[in-house]
Amino acid sequence: MLLIFSRWVPVEVMGQTGNASARPSSVNVGALFTFDSVIGQAAKPAIAAAVDDVNSDSTVLPGTKLNLIFHDTNCSGFVGTIKALELMEKDVAAVIGPQSSGIAHVISHVVNELHVPLLSFAATDPTLSALQFPYFLRTTQSDYFQMYAIADLVEFYGWREVVAIFVDDDYGRNGISVLGDALSKKRAKISYKAAFTPEAPRSDINDLLVGVNLMESRVFVVHVNPDSGLTIFSVAKNLGMMTAGYVWIATDWLSSMLESSELVDPNTMDLLHGVIALRHYTPDSDLKKSFTSRWKDLKSKETSSFNSYALYAYDSVWLLAYALDVFFNEGGNISFSSDPRLHDTNGSTLHLTALRSFDEGQKLVQTLVGMNFTGLSGQIQFDPDKNLIRSAFDILNIGGNGSRRIGYWSNYSGISVAPEILYMNPPNTSSSNQHLYSVIWPGETTNQPRGWVFPNDGKPLQIAVPYRVSYKEFVTKDKGPLGVKGYCIDIFEAAVKLLPYAVPHTYMLYGDGLRNPSYSNLVYSVAQNVQFLNNVFCTQYVSQSLLFYSLPLLQDGENTVSTLGRLVLILWLFVVLIINSSYTASLTSILTVQQLSTQIEGIDSLISSIDPIGVQDGTFAYNYLIEELNIAESRLRPLKNVDEYANALQLGPKRGGVAAIVDELPYIELFLYNTDCKFRTVGQEFTKSGWGFAFQRDSPLEVDLSTAILQLSESGDLQRMHDKWLSLQGCSSQANQVDGNKLSLTSFWGLFLICGVACFLSLAVFFCRLCSQYRRYQPEGEGQEIEAPEHTRPRRAMRSTSFKDLIDFVDKKEAEIKEILKRKSRDHKRPESQSSDGQPSSPS
Repeated sequence: MLLIFSRWVPVEVMGQTGNASARPSSVNVGALFTFDSVIGQAAKPAIAAAVDDVNSDSTVLPGTKLNLIFHDTNCSGFVGTIKALELMEKDVAAVIGPQSSGIAHVISHVVNELHVPLLSFAATDPTLSALQFPYFLRTTQSDYFQMYAIADLVEFYGWREVVAIFVDDDYGRNGISVLGDALSKKRAKISYKAAFTPEAPRSDINDLLVGVNLMESRVFVVHVNPDSGLTIFSVAKNLGMMTAGYVWIATDWLSSMLESSELVDPNTMDLLHGVIALRHYTPDSDLKKSFTSRWKDLKSKETSSFNSYALYAYDSVWLLAYALDVFFNEGGNISFSSDPRLHDTNGSTLHLTALRSFDEGQKLVQTLVGMNFTGLSGQIQFDPDKNLIRSAFDILNIGGNGSRRIGYWSNYSGISVAPEILYMNPPNTSSSNQHLYSVIWPGETTNQPRGWVFPNDGKPLQIAVPYRVSYKEFVTKDKGPLGVKGYCIDIFEAAVKLLPYAVPHTYMLYGDGLRNPSYSNLVYSVAQNVQFLNNVFCTQYVSQSLLFYSLPLLQDGENTVSTLGRLVLILWLFVVLIINSSYTASLTSILTVQQLSTQIEGIDSLISSIDPIGVQDGTFAYNYLIEELNIAESRLRPLKNVDEYANALQLGPKRGGVAAIVDELPYIELFLYNTDCKFRTVGQEFTKSGWGFAFQRDSPLEVDLSTAILQLSESGDLQRMHDKWLSLQGCSSQANQVDGNKLSLTSFWGLFLICGVACFLSLAVFFCRLCSQYRRYQPEGEGQEIEAPEHTRPRRAMRSTSFKDLIDFVDKKEAEIKEILKRKSRDHKRPESQSSDGQPSSPS
């Protein structure tokens, strides 16, 4: 088979021709894979064409021909091993193949001993590492990158769990293992691994799919061989698993199978409608176009199965040719030596002595790894782990008569546009850079599937409910159908009814009913898979869970007396300041002293004190105070019920009680209400958490139930349920006090009384003094007006004049009034003195 084909060869792989006579006339090269397979039917003609092109190119390996030796492994690891040993007997310098990862594992041990390079164009198992198998070189893309591409797809669509369906061999197991690692980095996981044997009958696959269909996840990742993979979708179609709500993701085996068929089978496409598949990304180039056009011109039956593996197989031959050319130019020599450890025993027909070791095989491997050229599949260059440096995949959506590309993935920038464009820019794996075109999902829908359903396995969701002995309004045991009742139960039942799917569930009491169970232990039990859950995440808050203090509430009389007792000294100052018109300054002083006199004002003052603190038995507050606030455990007093709350507060810290109780706001409000508002809250809340329903980590129920709770809140149903169970209007004013030690207006009624009396007395003194001065005051001309006959003065005029005189008197300055009074006093004394010194006059 001869394909005449011109080829561009980069400068870096071409060395000086050197002495042609020093080169061997031919080099044996083995080709080992399964001929009658989807990959083998594409690889065999491609390898043969590549050998012919190399031998006809005078610029590569001048004077040396590649002698190609084919061996068929027949999809058998045992046959593959025998065929590999037969190739070793022919002193091959390298082996092209195999396609099977399982066979590659076995043969790699052989080539490691004999130092023969093994170039595999289809063994994608990521565990075929360079450290364990130094002579193995993968010339295609590793499944390591393909599984990370699938993990990015799962994250892109927001799914949390997938079911892995895979063939149970090295290729399937190891690929899915990498997928699990990749998903865990995206906070997703494989919920179930459904494996089947390579030769599993249809009935086994049917049983397998029936089982996974009962599970929660509706995202299926299919990682199988292309020769038997369609059976999966055929069975799924019969089981109704290719309808709306299902997600199917296939690795590159599906695209390879579809590309191998010249004519599209409508029945096959009907099975695959809506599937997302990955395909090796190979950039368009003139080399690739020329090769594919030549491929179509060939008349052999073998040429009908063309796929991307044909490109990798063709490039593998050219990689070996370029490496041999450099190898010879650097003085390399093809020679073999017998291994003394291999010898034939008596009667053995294995001919082990015919297996000889390649003397400079290690040098040829190093040369192969250092190659850098552009082939049909793109750039051929290896990283330190001997993987191709640019791994990329097309993301396809199967439907109609074929497939359409909805995006790309590369190990350079994740989900993105065409990789060639990105290679010119720095890597960018941010979510804003990830774009995919719309997908037609199974069931002919463009609506993205949720990716999960409630499992239809007959097992209801088991919900752990604390068996409380206090605050039973929230949740408690009941004799009704549910077995429990309370505020939290009503919310959960209402939220479940809003879900677009049924959630069968049962309630399980947690605790012995003698004391409140520990919420920390309850959550830990959930985390330890007691409730079939792994880690705990909570829904949208259904109630605020702020931590508050509770203190005894002083009665009004006690509060007033206490306030007056603390302000006795200040009141005297207040009276003095009233007289001196300093009312504002004195009030400010009073408020300042009152604030300074409070004992517990907030969390800081509580921490700095040494008084005992009460906490509800079983709640998280106990550990929170110790671990977060560094309060000594010896100061904490667990309280089991409302009576213990009240007794501890009434006794106080000096009589065996507590100085304050730290608890969550809903409990505090209920406690205040049940104790007739005898206590109050103090200080600001110091946590911002809330109450919610705990589910497994990344459970899809978490999102849907949170949405339902928000709907309850927006519709007012949440508040109505709150009012039904927790109607606490009676203590709302006291429960919401920011600081119970702050003074209110009612605390100052005694002070206001004293101030009023002082003001009244002051005004009385003032008016008495004013009246006294006015009586002594007599305006000029008043005497004549007084001597006038009373009947000649109108009554209204006399009153108006007197009121006006009084106003004029008040308006006069104090100094002026004093001066007038002094003058009148002198005038009054002068007539008296004259009367006493002279003789009294008698009438004539």
